Amino acid sequence: MLHKGVSSEMKKWYVGVLVASLFMLVILLRYGITKYPVSENYLTSSFAPNKTKPLEWINSGAPPAVQNPENGSQVVPADTIISALFAQRNLSNEGKQTLQTWNHLKHLIENAHVLPNAIKATKEAGHAWNDLMASVEAERLAYGNESFHRKGKEKQCPHFLSEMNATGLDNSGFKLQVPCGLTQGSSITVIGIPSGLLGNFRIDLTGELLPGESDPPIILHYNVRLHGDKITDGPVIVQNTWTAAHDWGEEERCPSPDPKKIKKVDELEQCNKMVGKDDNRVLAVGTHSNDSRKFVSDGSKTKTYFPFKQGYLSVATLRVGTEGIQMTVDGKHITSFTVRESLEPWLVSEVRISGDIKLISVVASGLPTSEDTDHIIDLDALISPPLPYRKPLDLFVGVFSTANNFKRRMAVRRTWMQYPAVRSGAVVVRFFVGLHRNQMVNDELWNEAQTYHDIQLMPFVDYYSLITWKTLAICIFGTEVVSPKFVMKTDDDSFVRVDEVLASLNRINVIHGLLYGLINSDSQPHRNPDSKWYITNEEWADAKYPPFAHGPGYVVSSDIAKAVCKKHKKGRLKMFKLEDVAMGMWIADVQKGGLKVRYEKDERIFNEGCKDGYVVAHYQGPREMLCLWQKLNEGKRAKCCGE
Repeated sequence: MLHKGVSSEMKKWYVGVLVASLFMLVILLRYGITKYPVSENYLTSSFAPNKTKPLEWINSGAPPAVQNPENGSQVVPADTIISALFAQRNLSNEGKQTLQTWNHLKHLIENAHVLPNAIKATKEAGHAWNDLMASVEAERLAYGNESFHRKGKEKQCPHFLSEMNATGLDNSGFKLQVPCGLTQGSSITVIGIPSGLLGNFRIDLTGELLPGESDPPIILHYNVRLHGDKITDGPVIVQNTWTAAHDWGEEERCPSPDPKKIKKVDELEQCNKMVGKDDNRVLAVGTHSNDSRKFVSDGSKTKTYFPFKQGYLSVATLRVGTEGIQMTVDGKHITSFTVRESLEPWLVSEVRISGDIKLISVVASGLPTSEDTDHIIDLDALISPPLPYRKPLDLFVGVFSTANNFKRRMAVRRTWMQYPAVRSGAVVVRFFVGLHRNQMVNDELWNEAQTYHDIQLMPFVDYYSLITWKTLAICIFGTEVVSPKFVMKTDDDSFVRVDEVLASLNRINVIHGLLYGLINSDSQPHRNPDSKWYITNEEWADAKYPPFAHGPGYVVSSDIAKAVCKKHKKGRLKMFKLEDVAMGMWIADVQKGGLKVRYEKDERIFNEGCKDGYVVAHYQGPREMLCLWQKLNEGKRAKCCGE
C-alpha cells in the first residue's frame, strides 16, 4: 500500500530539470529563436468541449480506428478469453517455473467482480497471454535463425526517443509512439512556441486501443488555453482523463477556481499558486512588458504569471512521479495531476500534440527497458539459485513489481539479492509481476523470466487495484512451492537488509502467529472520494481497520500464510484493494479461529524514504539501491544516500 511521500530522487529532480531546461534553451537560442510569426496553419480544433468526441482532432480526414468488421468489431466471449489463460501450453521447464502460482489463482479470477478492474484485467490478460504464447512459439520454431535473433534485438524497448524539428503538425496532429509505456521517472519534454491565431494547444498521453472501441483512452489530457474558455477569460490549463466507458472525468484547472482546495501530489501543488493572469505591474529589468512569463515580487505581494505565451519559446516537461504526473515549464513546477484508477502511466503508448504550437522537438526519456543479456558480464551472479529440494527455508521474500519496471528488478538483483543468505538458497526471492497490454513488454518480460529464474507471472493485467491478488500469490508460493519458516512481502523500490531481517526474527524467537513490520494499530478508512485510498462503507463499514503492517516490508510466520491459503481454497478469503490492510484483516479473521497472534513492531522499517539504521528503506530508485549497497559493503553500516 503506497502512502503519501516523496523520495530523495524526487527532491533532487528540480535541479536536474532546471539544468536540462537551461541547457536546451541555450542550444535553441543560439539559432536566434526568440519569437515566431503567427502560424498560417491554424488548427481550429485545438481544444474541444468536454462532451464532444475527444479525438476528432486526431482523426480528422481519416477513417475511424475500428472499421474492419472482420477484426475490430468481433466480440469474443469473456469466458473464452479467460479460459485461454489456463489452457495447457507446450512450455519448457523454465517456462513452467515462471507459472508456479498461476493455476492456483484460477478460482480467484472466477470471482473477479469483487475488486475494481478485476474483470477488465483478466479479459485483457487473456488477449495478452495468447499473443505472448504465439510469440514464444514463433521464437521456438525460429530458434537458431540469425535474422530472427537480430529482429528480436531490434524490438527491445527503447530507453530514449526524440523527434527533432517536429514541425510536421497537420490536421492529424503530431504523434510519438511510446512502445513500452512510462514508469516512475519517465518524462516527456516538448519544446515549442505557441503560435497561430489563439496559441491554444494540447498534449495527450494516450493508451492502446481496446478491442471494440474506436478511440484509445486518454491517461492525461493537458489543454493550454491562452485566451480562456467559457468558464474564464484568463489563460488556463485544463487537465483531465477520458475513456470510452466513462467519457470525461472531472476537470482540474490551473489557476484553480478555488485555491483553498488545491491538493498536493508527491508533495507538489496541484496548481502553482503563482499561475494566473499577468497583472503586468512589476516586471524584471530588461524584460518586455507583454511577456507574461516574466515575474518578480515587490516584497509585499506575489505576482501572477502564465507559463506559456504566444510567440515565445517554452520547454515543458511532463514527468511521472510516485502518485501522479508533474509538469514543469522552463524549469519551474506548474501543475501536478494525480493518476486516476485504471489510467496508470504504464498504459501510455503514444504522445499526441495538436493545436497552435510550432514544435521544435519532442523528447521521451527515462523509458523502461531491459538490459541486453549479451552484454552483462556478471550474468551468472544475477541468476537466481535453484530452489532447494525438500529443504526448509529460513525466509521466502515476494516482491511486488510491474511488467515494465525492468530497471528496478535489475537493481534489486545487483544489491540486496546478493546477500549470502539469498545466494546460498537459505532465502528465496521472487518477483510477482502481472501481464502488460503491450506485446513488446510481455516479450521482454518473458525473456527476463527465462534468464533470471526469479519472476512469477500473474494471470491478470497489472492494475494497482489488484495488488491484493499478488499478496495471496506470495502466500501460495510460500506454502505450495517452498517451505519457509517465514514469508515476507516487499516492493521493487524497497531496499531490504536481509541479514537484519533474519537477525530480528531470531531475536523475536517466535515462529507461530507472528506479524513483523511497521505495525499500524490505529488506522481509519479514507472516506474522502478524492483520496487514492478511498474506501466506501460497503467495502469496510467499521470506523477502524484491524492492526496491519505497512506494505514496503512485512513478515508473517508460515502458519499464517497457510491459513490464508486454506481460506482461499474454501472461497472464504475477503478481498480488499489495500493489500497490507487486507493481510491485517486476514490475520484478524485467523485470530477468531483461535490462533494467537503476536504483532511485532519495528520502526526501522520506513514507509517513506530512508533513515540511517534502516531495515527496510522505501521509495528507493535504482541509483539509490546501488548506493545503499555500496555503503553497506564499504562501511558495514546502514547509511542512507543523498539528503
